[in-house]
Amino acid sequence: MGATTIGALIGGAIDSMSGDDGAADGAIKGAIVANVLKITLPLVVTYAVGWAVLRGAAELKTAVFGSDNTDGERA
Repeated sequence: MGATTIGALIGGAIDSMSGDDGAADGAIKGAIVANVLKITLPLVVTYAVGWAVLRGAAELKTAVFGSDNTDGERA
């Protein structure tokens, strides 16, 4: 079962709980949100992992080589 189908089912279920009308518009909104999350969530996770790796590399460089002065002064 794909993310779009699950999003449509969840959106339809949430929309039908209000009791106003059918669940079709909630299903459409749920499917759209699922598709947006399919695209943005991997990008966000990739950015966060890359940032953590770069941050860890900077900390490791500081630990190995000493102070992180970039203005030419010695520590």
